[in-house]
Amino acid sequence: MATVKSYSTTKGTRYKVRYMKPDGSQGSKSGFTNAESARDFASRIEVRKADGEYVDPRDGRTLVAELAPAWLASKKSRLKPSAYVGLDSAWRIHVEPRWGNKPIAAIEISDVEEWIADLVTEIRDPGDPEVVIKKAASATTTIRAHAVLAGILDRAVRDRKLVTNKARKIENLPRKRPKRKMYLTHEQVATMAGAAGDKSALVLTLAYCGLRWGEAIGLRVCDLDLLRRRLIVSRNAVEVGAHVMVGTTKSMKDRSIPVPRFLVEDLAALCKGKDRHDLVFPGTEGGFMRRPRQRSWFRTAAKAAGVPELTPHDLRHTAASLAVSAGAHVKAVQRMLGHASAAMTLDVYADLFDDDLDLVADALDRARRGAISA
Repeated sequence: MATVKSYSTTKGTRYKVRYMKPDGSQGSKSGFTNAESARDFASRIEVRKADGEYVDPRDGRTLVAELAPAWLASKKSRLKPSAYVGLDSAWRIHVEPRWGNKPIAAIEISDVEEWIADLVTEIRDPGDPEVVIKKAASATTTIRAHAVLAGILDRAVRDRKLVTNKARKIENLPRKRPKRKMYLTHEQVATMAGAAGDKSALVLTLAYCGLRWGEAIGLRVCDLDLLRRRLIVSRNAVEVGAHVMVGTTKSMKDRSIPVPRFLVEDLAALCKGKDRHDLVFPGTEGGFMRRPRQRSWFRTAAKAAGVPELTPHDLRHTAASLAVSAGAHVKAVQRMLGHASAAMTLDVYADLFDDDLDLVADALDRARRGAISA
């Protein structure tokens, strides 16, 4: 059991608590100004020991930077390289400079909220408002940086180095604003494909099969079964810095995608004379095609279609839109896009199913009229 003893100081009587730690070593805390406070601390220590929730106060002196490597290593072993790069960057650029040398027990809610506010605040030169001294971090960047700090402290709580994670209790995290989706018409897709030249088939594949960019550029000849009009998507080629890394699809599952008849001939022409493991859409030097930049064939083709701000992912949205407008069932759209569930497809593309609401209203109207007239 914990014991409380008084001792004298130049400022008066103080109280010290001595207690046995779960590992058998002795712990103590002194400086209490009254016996009641000391006994309250002693009681809480005994309760935490009994509940298996005791945390050694000395562990609270551990610096955030001491815990970060193990946390990052655990994420690296589980995440895809493209996802891990974002976490590593957030740690180096935003978290380590502010929190690296901070003891984990010294982090307060107000400190974290102040840091978040600083991240999202743009600072301009008072003498020249046109000059930006510090750009505001985007909501995505801010949320990721907070997730890194909170994740490291979660690990500290799990390992009994910290009682509670105060970074999880903040209230001023920004909200991400979803980017407005762009949907092309059949005519716009045709115009863009025509302006894309030798990459016409790639544009059509993205717009009618719904592949992600990395899935499309990772396609090999052996992934095409043109007699059955199917594409087998089994891998994703993602740019990580200056390199392209090949991994599994986002859903971690292979999927079979139907190919419209008009696209079969174009794809067959691209496969002619190639080995079965060759890329269907290779880059200029035979390797993986790089994601289109600001000035590229993709931007030129999109501009010809009247949508200069289009991204490759917008062609995936277009595939969903064209499939829904053609009457495809949501379950078929889900399978084509590789979503985890039809519910996810409905959540992501709820705006494409607005006409279904009109059909529900019309059906209810007919049912009511029939019931009342009867």
